[in-house]
Amino acid sequence: MKTVKVHFLGAAKTVTGSKLLLETPDMNILIDCGLFQGLKELRLLNWEPIPFDASKIDFVLLTHGHLDHTGYLPKLVKQGFKGKILATPPTLSIAKIILEDTAKINEEEAEEINKAGYSKHQPALPLYDQRDVEKTLHYFKGVALDQWEWLSEHIGFKCSYNGHIIGATFIELKIYGKTMVFSGDIGRPNDVLLFPPKKPIHADYLFMESTYGNKLHPLDDVNDRLIELVDRIIDENGTLVIPTFAVERQQTLMYLLWKLHSEKRIEDVPVYVDSPMGNNVLSVFERFTPWHKLTPETMADINRHQTIITSYKDTWKTIDSPNPKIVIAGSGMVTGGRVLTYLKQIIDDPSTHVLLVGYQAEGTRGRQLLEGTHEVKIYNKYYPVEAQIHHIESLSAHADQGELLDWLSELEGRPKKVFLIHGEPIAMDAFRVKLEHEKQWLVHIPQLHEVFEITLE
Repeated sequence: MKTVKVHFLGAAKTVTGSKLLLETPDMNILIDCGLFQGLKELRLLNWEPIPFDASKIDFVLLTHGHLDHTGYLPKLVKQGFKGKILATPPTLSIAKIILEDTAKINEEEAEEINKAGYSKHQPALPLYDQRDVEKTLHYFKGVALDQWEWLSEHIGFKCSYNGHIIGATFIELKIYGKTMVFSGDIGRPNDVLLFPPKKPIHADYLFMESTYGNKLHPLDDVNDRLIELVDRIIDENGTLVIPTFAVERQQTLMYLLWKLHSEKRIEDVPVYVDSPMGNNVLSVFERFTPWHKLTPETMADINRHQTIITSYKDTWKTIDSPNPKIVIAGSGMVTGGRVLTYLKQIIDDPSTHVLLVGYQAEGTRGRQLLEGTHEVKIYNKYYPVEAQIHHIESLSAHADQGELLDWLSELEGRPKKVFLIHGEPIAMDAFRVKLEHEKQWLVHIPQLHEVFEITLE
């Protein structure tokens, strides 16, 4: 009797570190290969080898390019992986940008720590470096949307458009006649930049994200909130700092601010975009126009309207400017990137407004700010928080509970088993109850490193 062993190596009762390993009769397949973020106990797992021989993994299939789905790839290669890393071309382009940026940040942070001398390790080393990323990129291979790719006679997969970020897909995997669906991160049906996600039709086994499994996104008008905040920084001669994820959220905010300005709904306040990684992502939008709604003309106009910062010298010029301004800078959970340079200088100023626009994982500075902390620690130093903190949930790139249920609306029959992943325990449990009550589905919430055996009857 043939079986598949599913190893839950990440995103189990947490939203980060997505990794699902399938031991099949023919080969070993890893679905996503992400870094853990947030709580220190999770981040420490990034330094550990996965509990499986990496040299025996034949394929990595990526749902999309975000760090928590791709960031562990160089570590996997260092552990002996020599197979193929398969995904849509825009996902591979995003993954390349994110891995190169992460390696650079790793190197810079290790250098900073060694200069300051506050590490227990002598010397402190980066998690991985640029050379590790270069080796990893050799294993990248693009696949087309909506086409079955056969890895062996009995195992094939297909990627389908999923919104969320450019290139993102859900994956259908056929193994000896059984269909397993891996949702990846599911986007929103009314996204500003992206088309609605496609929906799966059949799944014997479903592995589904549950980030907002317990919530409906508020219906607040994002434009009205942005107009209000721009008016306030003009009145207070202040700065609006928007920490953003470099992929999708930055481009969405650039578009929204451009549109409000072009419609004369906000005054002509300078907008500075300070995210080297995000600037590279703009080129991905320009190369893969069928994946999104923006025209080349609109993208060019947005770039003309806003100042793209390319050097630290210009970062400091922007900080020193005494005029009202908007700064869009990575990273989205305030865990690193250029936004920290701004916050170190102006988070103690009451005329500073910080707008959080995405999910803030446990243990991140973004979550601390959201929960009203009076100080934040940046590079081993504490800074008092006098800035005004705001949050817009409706800009989330993740489907809420209602949208998750709608994504399931075209499934024929019911899955034999549903596994909830990529969510915090409260959200997962609420979504489990919803699925069990409304659909009478069998739902399981796996533990980290749990192994579940599926019989291929």
